[in-house]
Amino acid sequence: MVDAAEVIYGDRTDVAERFVEHLVTTGIEWGLLGPREIPKMWDRHVLNCAVVQELIPRGAVIADVGSGAGLPGLALAIARPDVQFVLIEPLERRVDWLDMVVEDLGLDNVDVIRARSEQVFDTVDVDIVTARAVSAMKSLVPMTVPLLHGQGELLAIKGKSAAAEIEKADKVLRKFKTKKSEVLTVGEELLEVPTTVARLTYGS
Repeated sequence: MVDAAEVIYGDRTDVAERFVEHLVTTGIEWGLLGPREIPKMWDRHVLNCAVVQELIPRGAVIADVGSGAGLPGLALAIARPDVQFVLIEPLERRVDWLDMVVEDLGLDNVDVIRARSEQVFDTVDVDIVTARAVSAMKSLVPMTVPLLHGQGELLAIKGKSAAAEIEKADKVLRKFKTKKSEVLTVGEELLEVPTTVARLTYGS
């Protein structure tokens, strides 16, 4: 997977490698990931998230909700130093770990906030919200879309259930005035298993 990493990260591949080193050591020691994830850390986790960067316009401001082990937030922030990231995570242990990794990797385009997303609706205003393995679309939309303040996109990294989840969330999508919903596949040329993203668009 190093080839795919070099395509995505370029001259920042060494930073991505240090992030993976954290995931397989301190990430497991701190209980953020299980040891069984070690063999698939690059392809199943880091690169699975990083390929989403192709959907992000230059200079965007992004909130990553439920950041956990920095997936997708840190995986994307390393690939896109031109983009500002706000990582929103309620659990103290995870926030402490994220702070430690951000400092160690020297990521000056990342801020970490300890909060539930609902607690920062009034203070955080972004162009894009990202989320992975947080919740089904029906409950994910109400906890993420208000951060867009009527304009922007939700990029939810999902599995094969993405289309079905969007369908089940139809009533919620209408309530939040979703302009467009679509299921995209990214990373097909780089990953053995490409990444499925549910993209919801808001505003003009």
